[in-house]
Amino acid sequence: MWSHVYDPLGNPWLSTLCAALPIIVLLGALGIFHIKAHIAAVMGLITSLVVAIGIFGMPGSMALSATLMGAANGLLPIGWIILNVIFLYQLTERKGQFAILRESITGVTQDRRLQLLLIAFCFGAFFEGAGGFGTPVAVTGAMLIGLGFSPLAASGLSLIANTAPVAYGALGTPITTLAKVTGIDVMLISSMVGRQMTIFAIIVPFWLLIAFCGWKNTMRIWPAVLVAGLSFAIPQLLVSNLMGPELVAVIASVCSIAALVFFLKVWHPKEVYTSTAGTMAGAAAEAAGNTGLQPKHGYSTSDVIRAWLPWLILSVLVFAWGSPSVKKLLDSIFTLEIQWPGLHNLVQKMPPVVATPHLEAAIYKLNLLSTTGTGILVAGILSGLIMGYRPSELVKVYGQTFWSLRYSLITIVAMLALGYLTRYSGVDITLGLAFSHTGVLYPFFGTLLGWLGVALTGSDTAANVLFGGLQKASANQLGLSPVLMTSANSAGGVMGKMIDAQSIVVASTATQYYGKEGVILRYVFFHSLALACLVGLVVTAMAYLPPFTLLVLH
Repeated sequence: MWSHVYDPLGNPWLSTLCAALPIIVLLGALGIFHIKAHIAAVMGLITSLVVAIGIFGMPGSMALSATLMGAANGLLPIGWIILNVIFLYQLTERKGQFAILRESITGVTQDRRLQLLLIAFCFGAFFEGAGGFGTPVAVTGAMLIGLGFSPLAASGLSLIANTAPVAYGALGTPITTLAKVTGIDVMLISSMVGRQMTIFAIIVPFWLLIAFCGWKNTMRIWPAVLVAGLSFAIPQLLVSNLMGPELVAVIASVCSIAALVFFLKVWHPKEVYTSTAGTMAGAAAEAAGNTGLQPKHGYSTSDVIRAWLPWLILSVLVFAWGSPSVKKLLDSIFTLEIQWPGLHNLVQKMPPVVATPHLEAAIYKLNLLSTTGTGILVAGILSGLIMGYRPSELVKVYGQTFWSLRYSLITIVAMLALGYLTRYSGVDITLGLAFSHTGVLYPFFGTLLGWLGVALTGSDTAANVLFGGLQKASANQLGLSPVLMTSANSAGGVMGKMIDAQSIVVASTATQYYGKEGVILRYVFFHSLALACLVGLVVTAMAYLPPFTLLVLH
């Protein structure tokens, strides 16, 4: 057994600096030196091994075991999801179905701003709520690139949009996990996160459009943006406070989709914005005059239904695969829980992160049938057969898809290996402890700790496991509400989702922008940090300022 050491150099500043080295190398390689993602990920992983073994004293065999466990989690579920989403996209693209889908959306609106709002924010929230784990970025990125958006716009904007529903993603998994880690009632955390995130459910769609086309062009369609935001925010608040976390994002997204589509039947912008690059390419608004009635796309109703059918099948199966009853059924057929050799219950987490020394479990769940990626694969196979593909053709397209994604899969494997290594070595906890020493400013910096956790691990769930206990302990020491600060970990974490390397690789892969991950990172980084700071300010107000303190649950 090996115990964590959080200040191996006897100097908190130097220890924290060393703990940050893997992230500095990874983000520096991507964002500054423009090194390809799979190479940058391997560089970050090697640095992490050196820091974990050479500085934090983790036994080499344990470090290797943690690395391999992370790599396994990179393949399943993350790599499995992106592989099968792109497989489905390739099937529809090769049969010309995606072109029909693209044109059919003009039947709702020709305006690129409204298409972005509908696809990235509304549809993306549904896939986050039902599946999570990279599904929404993969699906919306592929759809936006098929609609003609530039690769940077499709990648970066899908990442920005995938924030508001993240805390309740995968049927509330981050919230239920946080409750288990901290011992706090799940309804208290669900309610608190819902209150913290309500304003951001309204802000994010505006932020998304401003990032795409600027302030003036966004304000020209502000009624539609407000409808999308409010119709998401109000159900999110009500469901999170009255029903619990499981269906928050699903119900809120369905309400937002329905409200926006209905609203666009009775309201149209005065001018149609047709640029798919937006201000990212220095483009100005391109007006097509008064919209009036939307022009017909020229396809029959049956053609449009066939084009949408694969994505409807995908939506139904992703939701079904996420439901507890289906998961239980499929897991009863086949699932393996592997106590990871050389790691399970051999690493001891130490105070002040936990009240007493605590052994870290390392269990890898091989649930190939019940994982979301398998539901997506089934959707792809069914859709392919409906579109007229022969089984041999499906196998051929799948092989070609796998080969085209080989570097992306290597990147995802290396990213997850790095994340698991830093977790089990205690390196990321050293970073977290630096945030916990900020005293009266802790509500702000504790929120940023959640942001950092997701940026490091790529998962709000993982960040809650990592820092949930630390947030509760720090809140008790400082006389703050533990419910407020543990919830802030999840609420702040959602803004880190757009800059975690795993999500960036998923986005670049879905939009065929591989090799440009550094460009995407530089584009979304400001948005991520700025929104995280705004969440921190909201949490600080709830901690100290009447009447915001009335919203805090104890």
